[in-house]
Amino acid sequence: MSSWIQGIRPPCRTGGTPDRPRCRQTGTVSRSTGSRHDDATSSSPPGRRRRGSPRSQTRRVLKAVALVLFAVVVLVATGFFVWAKTPMSATASSLAAVADDPRVDVVDRPDVVVMRPARTAALDQGLVFVAGARVDPQAYEQVLAGLVATGVTVVVERPVLGFGVLDPRPLSHFTDLAPEVTNWAVGGHSLGGVRACQYAADDPAVDGLVLFGSYCATTDLSGRDDLPVLSLGGGEDGLSTPDDIERYRDMLPDDATVVEVPGLAHAQFGSYGVQPGDGRPTISDEEARSRIDRELTSFFAGVGD
Repeated sequence: MSSWIQGIRPPCRTGGTPDRPRCRQTGTVSRSTGSRHDDATSSSPPGRRRRGSPRSQTRRVLKAVALVLFAVVVLVATGFFVWAKTPMSATASSLAAVADDPRVDVVDRPDVVVMRPARTAALDQGLVFVAGARVDPQAYEQVLAGLVATGVTVVVERPVLGFGVLDPRPLSHFTDLAPEVTNWAVGGHSLGGVRACQYAADDPAVDGLVLFGSYCATTDLSGRDDLPVLSLGGGEDGLSTPDDIERYRDMLPDDATVVEVPGLAHAQFGSYGVQPGDGRPTISDEEARSRIDRELTSFFAGVGD
């Protein structure tokens, strides 16, 4: 019995003595096995959540930032697409005037506007014209109708997303629409003129270059002495100012014809109304078209000779 009694441990006390130290165990001891059962668990105290590691928190933050940036990019891209696909339209009066003009035939296609002479025998001359940024190609029909009436075929390009400089299509995509034409010039208004300069640089067979309120901003054609160039600017152009055109004059051949039309504003190179940022014209639209037509007709008389 004494051995059995010795196997029983004395109860824990709150105070410790040398022969009975303070009890440190919180569990109970099985008499049969001597194993200890803890009353407390290793879980966190009630009311407190375990936090993830700093690395996992960083991953969550980066994922959230990436989702926000993706959403912003989608919104910006969508806004740009909608904005680019809503061009400045041709005025109703200009479309009606061309429709009533017996001298020209006009075919409006999804990617181009093709203008051919109706009464005059078609010449072997043609002009691929690139519309300005976000300007409906039909807005140039009335301005170019006089040139078409002399026998020159005109193909007005409808740029991808409304910007000629973003259009990847080669010049042949447009010249193939009029296989009867053998001498092609290129031209453009505003940013469309920048694309026309690129066409002229890429294709040595181009017979002429026409710029409406534009300049060769990124293309150096100064060495093309064989390329006739007509650069028309407006004295009241607030977007491609006379100073802008003069600044890039060295990008053109030395014998380029550079004409500044007094009182002409940027939007008067087409028929699409007032353009934000433009100057205030001091000549009528009719006078502007007459002056442009006179310069174009004179220029094409020498193209392809």
